[in-house]
Amino acid sequence: MERTEALAAVFEPVQPPTTFEETVERLGTAIRLGLLPAGTRLPPERELAARFHISRSTLRQALTTLVQSGHLLALRGRSGGTFVAASPPLSSGVLRPGEAGMRAVLDHRVAIETGAAVLAAERADAADLERMTVLVERMASARTFADYRRADVRFHIALAEGARSPRLVALMTEVQGEMTDLVALIAHPEQVLIRSNAQHRRLVVALGRGEVGRAVRLVREHLAGTEHILAGLMPMPRTAPVLTAKA
Repeated sequence: MERTEALAAVFEPVQPPTTFEETVERLGTAIRLGLLPAGTRLPPERELAARFHISRSTLRQALTTLVQSGHLLALRGRSGGTFVAASPPLSSGVLRPGEAGMRAVLDHRVAIETGAAVLAAERADAADLERMTVLVERMASARTFADYRRADVRFHIALAEGARSPRLVALMTEVQGEMTDLVALIAHPEQVLIRSNAQHRRLVVALGRGEVGRAVRLVREHLAGTEHILAGLMPMPRTAPVLTAKA
């Protein structure tokens, strides 16, 4: 594997609490930009985990995510290892939304969801918590991403409902619609969904205990993780062919 400054930056240590998501972003972005070309063999797990300063279990989750999304290929046997796929889902022709527009949506989401978490930790009752718990279990048992996403959207709206603010419910509904448009552009690896739903589950516990600070931290961690996944798996924009003048 060729060593360049750009590639060295890919393997710098990642930072908690989003080590899993940032690892997915780093490797997914490196593949998308061609820093890790098709066929590149990644370093062994032990070495790679040490370079990222993460546990091997977290690394395996990230690698599994990128295998499931089609970015990487895992081969067994004496000549096996983890390789960049021959045709990763990077040139599908799906247009990447403008960075400014996507950033605006994500920032809007942070404001809405953290505010909802503050008020829900103060105001949510047993019925609100039960509703969110049912939705967590629905996500855990979902057989398709469509089923998961419907329950996911409903969970975040239930968070706003627990805040007892009709305006927040309307804003949450709006921002979840915008997020659905964004997540439709990427793959949906199982490891990402499992980790995301575990964060939902911890959030319900924090809300039930009235732990405002912890609820906000969990929501912020959850949203930051989503941002890393979007950055790592979002397809590149399709570029126009280069035309050359004929003599």
